[in-house]
Amino acid sequence: MEHPVHPFSELFEQLGLDADDASIKAFLERHAPLPSAMALHEAPFWNPAQAEFLEAALEEDADWAEVVDHLDASLRKR
Repeated sequence: MEHPVHPFSELFEQLGLDADDASIKAFLERHAPLPSAMALHEAPFWNPAQAEFLEAALEEDADWAEVVDHLDASLRKR
């Protein structure tokens, strides 16, 4: 059974990315800020499977939606 709330690092694991604190920080620094008009899943650095997962998580309001929103907000800061 899945948890209803996922930690930020677990989202990175789900996306097939390194999930330690230093790797997450480096990812955010490398890719932020996203343009305000660009949807998170449209960012050019996602592969098709990652983009599909992110889009579906938000569209379906899945248990991943909250942490995907957190990722979106983190990539818009700079």
